[in-house]
Amino acid sequence: MFKHIISRSFSSSSPTIKEIFKSRQLNQPIKVKGWVKTIRSMKELLFSDINDGTTGENLQLVCNKADKSKLIFGSSIEASGMLTETPKGQLEVKVDNIKVIGDCPTENYPYVARTSYSPEYIRENLHFRSRVSSFNSMVRCRHQLSNIIHNYLFNEGFIQIHTPILTVNDCEGGGEVFTVKPDSEDLIKVMRKNETDKSEEVFFDRKAFLTVSGQLHLEAMAHGLSKVYTFGPTFRAENSKSAIHLSEFYMLELEESFIQSLDDVIGTITKMFKTCTKEFLDKSSDEIMRINKSNKDFKIEERFNWMDKEFQVLTYDEAFKIIKNNESKFKTVVDYNEGISKEQEIFLTNYCKVPCFVIDWPKEQKSFYMRQRKDNPNIVEALDFLIPQVGEVAGGSVREDNYDRLKAKMSADESLRWYLDLRKYGSVTTGGFGMGFDRYLQYLLNIHSIKDVIPFPRWAHNCSM
Repeated sequence: MFKHIISRSFSSSSPTIKEIFKSRQLNQPIKVKGWVKTIRSMKELLFSDINDGTTGENLQLVCNKADKSKLIFGSSIEASGMLTETPKGQLEVKVDNIKVIGDCPTENYPYVARTSYSPEYIRENLHFRSRVSSFNSMVRCRHQLSNIIHNYLFNEGFIQIHTPILTVNDCEGGGEVFTVKPDSEDLIKVMRKNETDKSEEVFFDRKAFLTVSGQLHLEAMAHGLSKVYTFGPTFRAENSKSAIHLSEFYMLELEESFIQSLDDVIGTITKMFKTCTKEFLDKSSDEIMRINKSNKDFKIEERFNWMDKEFQVLTYDEAFKIIKNNESKFKTVVDYNEGISKEQEIFLTNYCKVPCFVIDWPKEQKSFYMRQRKDNPNIVEALDFLIPQVGEVAGGSVREDNYDRLKAKMSADESLRWYLDLRKYGSVTTGGFGMGFDRYLQYLLNIHSIKDVIPFPRWAHNCSM
C-alpha cells in the first residue's frame, strides 16, 4: 500500500531538470518548471533556456512566437511539451503550453540577461544571489563537499557531535568572542536576584558567548567515544575585511583518543584531505569549470597536481629560516616572535610546491591546551596546515595530558574546571584539529573571496538579511 502511495505522489509531480538530463526519456510528454535564463528569436520560433537550480545545465525550450509575452528573463514558468533531441544531441522541449508562475518585472530587478556581474555587485543583493548560475554552482559544490566529508568520517568510524553554539568559554583565548545576552531590558530586570544587582549576566548567571570552537567539548566526548567530530558555525569578532576572513564561518573539527604523537594528527589530516579532495574533483569538476569559465588561465589538472605527492613537513624554525632568507619579498614584518603572516604562509606553499605542515611551535604563540614537548618545554606539539592561495586551512595539536602542567597554564576560571577533570579521571591523550570548511572550498573552487563561498556572509560592518 505504501509503495503505491509513494509512486503515485512522484508520478504526479514534474521532474527536475537534473532528472530530465539523467533519464533522457525522448519523445515523451513532459512538464518542467524553472526560471527563464535566456530568450532568443529565430524566424517563427523562440528559444529559451530555463534552469531550476538542480544542475548547472540549462534546458532549452522551443516555443512559438505567440508565447513571447510569457518568456521574460527571471520569471518562473511551467512548460509542457515533448522532450526531443537536436541533431547535435542537445535535449530540448518542444513546447505546447507555457504557464507563468511568477512574473519578473525588469524595473529594479538587479540582473539583465547575458550580462556578467562582479562578485561585489552580486553580493549587494544576497536575496537574489541564487539566480546567478555561477553562484548556484558554488552552492551545489558546497553541498557536495559537505556530504563527502560526512560520509568519509562515518566510514572512518568518527561519531558526529552537535557541540553547542552558546558557550561560557573562549577556547582560543584570544578574546575575539561575541557576547550573548537577552535584548529585552525588562527580562534582565526581572531575572536579577535583587534590586542592587546591576549585572548584565543574569540569564545564564555568567557571561555567555557564541562559540569560537567546539574543540573543548569534543575532548569531553572523546574521553568516552574515542573518535568524534563536529561540523557547524563558529564565530569570531575580528575587525577584518580580508578575502579569507568571516565573522561567521563553518568549521570541521576532529578529536581522537589514544593519540601517540603529532604524526598521528598529520596522518589523519593528510588522508582526509587527499581522499575528500579526490572524490570532490571526481564528482564536481564540471561545476568547477563552470565557475571558472571566464578564467582562461585556469587548468584544473595543474591546480591539483599535488594529489599524488607527499606533503612537506617543516618545523617552525625551518619555516622561519626559509621566510627569513626571502625577507625582501614580503610586505609584512618578519619576526620570529610574531608568528607567520598570511603572506608568508602562501609563500611557503609556493616554495614547497605542495600543501605543507608547520609543526613544533613556540608555546607563547599557541593556546594553553597544546602539549609541551618533553625534550623542550618551550615548544608545543602543534601544527598549521597550509595550502596554496589561502594559507592556513587547519590548525591542530596533541592536547596537554599532564594535569599539573595544564593547571599551571590555565587561569583560575571556574568555567573550565571540568576540562581539568578530564585529566584526572580516566585520562587519555587526545589530539585533533579544526579545518576551515569555507577556506577549503574557496581553494577547491578557485574563488578569490571567502565571502562568495557561503550563501549569507557576515563580516565587520556587514550583516545583511
